Amino acid sequence: MANKFDYLWRYADTYEYLERVGKMPPVIIVCACNGGVQGKEANEALPETADEIADSVYGAYQAGATMVHVHARDPKNHTRPATTTEVWHEVNKKIRERCPDIIINNTTGGGPDMTMEERLRCLPARPEVASLNLTPDMSKFKIAARKPPLPFPREEMIHDECLPFSYKLVNQFASEMKKWGIKPEMETYHTGGPWVMRDLIANGVVDAPYWIQTVMGYQTSSWPTFENVVHLVREFPENTLWLTSGIGPQQLPMTTFAMLLGGHVRVGLEDNVYYKRGEKARSNAQLVERAARLANELNRGVATPAQARAMLNLSPIPSTY
Repeated sequence: MANKFDYLWRYADTYEYLERVGKMPPVIIVCACNGGVQGKEANEALPETADEIADSVYGAYQAGATMVHVHARDPKNHTRPATTTEVWHEVNKKIRERCPDIIINNTTGGGPDMTMEERLRCLPARPEVASLNLTPDMSKFKIAARKPPLPFPREEMIHDECLPFSYKLVNQFASEMKKWGIKPEMETYHTGGPWVMRDLIANGVVDAPYWIQTVMGYQTSSWPTFENVVHLVREFPENTLWLTSGIGPQQLPMTTFAMLLGGHVRVGLEDNVYYKRGEKARSNAQLVERAARLANELNRGVATPAQARAMLNLSPIPSTY
């Protein structure tokens, strides 16, 4: 069955891959600029306030970021995720003021101890894309102590949580995104995800081209190996645009492999606070610069926001706030 969109193909199909070598589309670089768990205690460059987020995203945009994935923080406690639409609106507005056409992608994954209703409150702030977890999310890890002079200091913590996403709940999230005209970024951690993708497609709550991310090296995700990446993308539905992320030291090998295979990439301080072993990243821009350099060296080039909007079938007119 031929793809409806001529720039898409089955990434793990040998013959389609060989046919596409030298003719692959430019790389969409997503900057995951912060995250909902660790903050400046992990890397001082990790942005927390709305102004810091906008400044950091602007640097990444200048370096070649096509899209930004954002976790807004509670202005009354920067260690906590935002839980109101008003805070999300302020963050999105400040990003748009600095970055006129970047694609804005808000998280519905949020952070620890959020209700499902709180996770959805970014949607009325009208991002163009929003992340959509497809399966239960279980993790356990240590969060470093946050010491003065950082605001809102706290002791070292052990995070141990399972987010109980179900078929019903994922469909509710996708339906809310469709109501607001937001494209879901379907995040799969392992081969269970495609079962849910097909359920969403059958229920008509997601539209092609599907924007699907493989999260590699996260706890309870697939092990971050090239073999597992190929196995994951082999299960995707037709008309899929694919990107990958790698956690910590897996970011560089996983994203480089995705570029070689024809996919797209997510880099940034949410997933990796280091530039290389023993050296913390100076900024999100530094991580984006490397991804852009690799995309150009591999003869893919970097997708402009306008090119990415066309590939994702988003409105050519950037959102306004």
